[in-house]
Formats: sequence, structure tokens, C-alpha cells
Amino acid sequence: MSRRFISVIEALSRFGGISAVFLLIIAMVVMCQMILMRYLFRAPTIWQTEVVVFAATAAIFIGAPYVLMKKGHVGVDVIELMLSTPNRRRMQCLGAVLGLTFCLLMSVASGIYVYEAWEGGWTTSTIAAIPLWIPATPMLVGFGLLCLQYVVELMKMIRPELARSLQQDAAAQHNAHNMHSRQGLGETP
Repeated sequence: MSRRFISVIEALSRFGGISAVFLLIIAMVVMCQMILMRYLFRAPTIWQTEVVVFAATAAIFIGAPYVLMKKGHVGVDVIELMLSTPNRRRMQCLGAVLGLTFCLLMSVASGIYVYEAWEGGWTTSTIAAIPLWIPATPMLVGFGLLCLQYVVELMKMIRPELARSLQQDAAAQHNAHNMHSRQGLGETP
């Protein structure tokens, strides 16, 4: 049960990371189009700025669980390196619990904001008047996924044997994939 839960949440986190990449590509393409329109053709840009800001912001929130899963966040580990292994694990658990608490609070606050924006018909103050629930929803989704990823990280910290078995499964899948990719055309595995 717990292995399946971890696999599902990590798959969602990977999907969030891939989605973040696509959102950043969209933001980059729209930014280039905006620059061309504004400076080369002297045409007005109305919607481009909001799309770039909202896509880049959505990428940050939706990609955060993937960054947590891959331990890609910036951290200062000077104190952590001075501690013994059990104390280091306790400190990591405390950090994960605090991170989970923050993300739970932000999920609730984001949910309230999205609901109020939806019910109130709130829009941006620009001429495009984009409904605010649209750019606020990735914040809710991102914090929700981040909560789930923190739960997974805590499960791995509390049960290190579970994390090791998942790593071994991932390594076996990677080796099987490499073996099949090296196999010649028409050869049997």
C-alpha cells in the first residue's frame, strides 16, 4: 500500500515537473513574440505580459513537488553535517514536518482564495480581465502536491528500508531499459 502510494505521488510530482517545463517554454515563446511585436513591428501587446507572468508563476508552484522529490532545493547543510546520523535524520524529519505544516496552511489559504475569486468573479485589472481563479489554481494544485510529496518524504525518512527498496526497483528498471536500448534490431532480449 505505502509503496503504491509513494509511486503514485512521485509520478504526479514528475508530471508536475514536466508541466513546469512546458509552462516555462510557453512563457519563453510568448515573451519572444511580445518582444518582436513591440519592438520590431511596433504593435501593441495586451495579453502577453499576463500570460508570461502567470505561466512562469504556475511553473514555480507546479514544479515545486518535483524539486522536493529530487532534493533539488538549495540548502545549507553546515549544521546538518556536524550531527550524528540519527540526529541528522531527526532534523530532516523536523524540517519535513515544518514544511508540510506550511504547505497545508498555504493549501487552505490558496483554496479559500480560489473559491472567493471564483464566487466573486474577480478579474485582473488589465484590459484582458482574466478571471483570477485561473492563475490562482496552480498555486492550490502546487501546494496540494507539495503536501503529498512531503508526506512521501516523511514516509521514506521514517522507514528507510522502504526508500532503499524503491531505489533498488528504480535502478532495476533503469538497467532493464538500458539493456533493451543497447539491443540490436531483431535481437531477443
